[in-house]
Amino acid sequence: MNRFEVTSDEEGSRLDVFVAGRLGVPRSRAAARIDAGEVRVGGEPAPRSRRLRLGDAVEVAEPAPTAPTAAPPLPPVRYRDEHLLVVAKPAGLVVHPGAGHPDGTLVDALVAAGVPLAPGSEGHRPGIVHRLDRDTSGLLLVASSPEAFAGLTAALSARRVTRRYLAVVAGVPPEARGRIEAPIGRDPKDRTRFAVVADGKPATTRYRTLATAEIADRPGGASQPGEVTSLACQLGTGRTHQLRVHLSALRTPILGDRTYGAPAALSRAIGLHRPFLHAAAVGVDHPVTGERIEVYEPLPDELRTALEVAGLPVPAPEEVVAAWDA
Repeated sequence: MNRFEVTSDEEGSRLDVFVAGRLGVPRSRAAARIDAGEVRVGGEPAPRSRRLRLGDAVEVAEPAPTAPTAAPPLPPVRYRDEHLLVVAKPAGLVVHPGAGHPDGTLVDALVAAGVPLAPGSEGHRPGIVHRLDRDTSGLLLVASSPEAFAGLTAALSARRVTRRYLAVVAGVPPEARGRIEAPIGRDPKDRTRFAVVADGKPATTRYRTLATAEIADRPGGASQPGEVTSLACQLGTGRTHQLRVHLSALRTPILGDRTYGAPAALSRAIGLHRPFLHAAAVGVDHPVTGERIEVYEPLPDELRTALEVAGLPVPAPEEVVAAWDA
């Protein structure tokens, strides 16, 4: 049995929103567990619409055990030595086990393939020093040795790891290039999301515009016209959902990201079924040897096709990096 106490920030939240946020699962899954009688407030069943008060005790039963999912195949490895590796994570693959995703993750794929993983700071995420969202594709660093784990963690904290992304957003940013300095924390209105909030953790994102195109009406009224823009983005910090939150705060949400306000019609018009966000390049000084490592990852086919349909140029990952030197 998991027991949670409602804090002042959570007071007034609906029960389904609270449970989803605390467990890190979709709101629909939280609602299903409430409807099944697996959630109690003050020891009593409660409807999903129940508004919580400060200090309420919310108990969530442990989910019934399920048969483990077979480990997914190991994603392509772009760099590997005895201390670290860089993998090209596909969209749809969760990085490590957690609430709602007990198995079938990248960590499971690495373990099944016999890849050594550093113990890490949390038992369920060995070797993992940073993450990509489930529906984000691209490059991810993984530590195989304790020395690499410590070195990569320190480098990330000191902002010495270069992480560059290609994103396509709805609309056009207010400036062709910019720096977003805005703290990020849980959205007080929906604990499953994040938002720019005054008491959040400091977060920094830089972006540069690559190209803009106009998506016209499609036959049959399938979409509305609108501008879309491809951006080269660079993380200064690595907060959860950072690029998604920051770009949405500019009123240019990442195309395909309905969680943060992207218009569905534009995504449908170019056949996009997930957020257009791709980790195209990563650069780091090797934590043991000091050698500079630069790794690039081309766009997966579905994102390349979406760009072509939108009428936007398809950049090589090296071009995403070169945009910062222009």
